[in-house]
Amino acid sequence: MQAASSPFRTAAGVRRALALAGAIVMVVATTACTPDQNVGATPTHVGATSSTGTGTPAMTTSEAPTQVPTSPPPTTPPVTTPPATPGPIATTKPPAPPKPVAAPVIVLRPGDTGPKVRSLQARLRQIAWFQGDVDDRYGSTTTTAVHGFQAKRGLATTGTVDEQTWDKLVSMTHAPTSDELANVVPKPAQPKPETIAWDLDERCMTGRVMCVSKTTKMLTWVVDGVPQYGFDVRFGSDELPTREGVFPVYHKQVDVISNLYHTPMPYSMFFSGGQAVHYSSNFARLGYAGASHGCINVRDKPLLIQLYNEVRIGDKVVVHW
Repeated sequence: MQAASSPFRTAAGVRRALALAGAIVMVVATTACTPDQNVGATPTHVGATSSTGTGTPAMTTSEAPTQVPTSPPPTTPPVTTPPATPGPIATTKPPAPPKPVAAPVIVLRPGDTGPKVRSLQARLRQIAWFQGDVDDRYGSTTTTAVHGFQAKRGLATTGTVDEQTWDKLVSMTHAPTSDELANVVPKPAQPKPETIAWDLDERCMTGRVMCVSKTTKMLTWVVDGVPQYGFDVRFGSDELPTREGVFPVYHKQVDVISNLYHTPMPYSMFFSGGQAVHYSSNFARLGYAGASHGCINVRDKPLLIQLYNEVRIGDKVVVHW
């Protein structure tokens, strides 16, 4: 007959079993806490006892794979592909920029001073564009003279002497003499009465005629073929020549100012358009260093006044060589 188990023995066995199970749990817990273990790992499951009959419970562990949070990939801006070009684009060569125009070279300008200004004034005075004495100052009188000279020759009317203006002026004049630069009035040679040779054209031998010779630069007052008296005269330049031929005197006037050149023309006797026989203070001062604008200049004022009083409207003017 089997003896009955003591309750104390049974309780002791249970305590041994619980102690053994606690030790096993400690071992398993220690094994599961590896450095690679994360908070999110699946806990260890303790299974049934081993089939070996040892009474030691078999243990299985299963762990979920570690989940490492990853950052989202950087956003790349979309690449825009340009539309396909249907064909080569024709290009045109841009036009070349215009070449800059060189500024005119200035020789003399208003405000300048010195001997070259005096030479400029003397040359302008030779062709009756400058009035009065020359000096070394480029003032308003010189500016006005240059402006008029440029306008007459179709140059840029600036009143300033550039190379083109200077070259044109030099081509029409001669180098000023020392007397011209010093405002010395040349004294005309007075021929002796017995040396006078009348230069008369055959067209001067009838009627009342102012017979003008371009060869001897003399005007002779002829009445019915008989020379009465004469005096030297000056003519226009090659650019503004005095007309040649036979003309009637159609108008007389004591006080006249030129409409074109704004210069005085006292005791004018008009014979062809605006050309006239008249007194010239410029001719009296400069002599043949200058020229008229086409008129016949006289420098002997008393004798011209005498002629003016004798000439009648309709009398002839003969200009010849």
